[in-house]
Amino acid sequence: MPTLVSRGRGRRTINEINMVPFIDVMLVLLIIFMVTAPMISPSLIDLPSVGKAAKQPDQVIQVILQKNESLEIKVKDKTISIGLKDLVEAVRQAQGKPDGQAPANSAVVISADKSIKYESVVKVMDTLQRAGIQRVGLSVQLVN
Repeated sequence: MPTLVSRGRGRRTINEINMVPFIDVMLVLLIIFMVTAPMISPSLIDLPSVGKAAKQPDQVIQVILQKNESLEIKVKDKTISIGLKDLVEAVRQAQGKPDGQAPANSAVVISADKSIKYESVVKVMDTLQRAGIQRVGLSVQLVN
């Protein structure tokens, strides 16, 4: 609010902003930040990084969820259509070697169409993990 000054014949307003309170507040804040800044210890965050796996998987089994929520398993160049009930058995057969042992380093990757509900993807992942299948991950590529 402008202040009024009366000099002689008339009243005249002063159109200046009083900067002193603003400068006082800024100096107090500056002192507070200068005092507290050395006391703040920088916290280190250990972020995960990509590509630090000890060894690449020997075999990648891809579980594909189509737009109509049907499942397919793709191993190398073979694609098999299955249901959710048969998923665990099909993955175990794909992991199995001729002598009956499962390879120690095989990964299961779930790929889904972008229009699929996330609930369906989580249901497939949960089914695989409850069956004890190791190394279950999500694909970041789009499935056509």
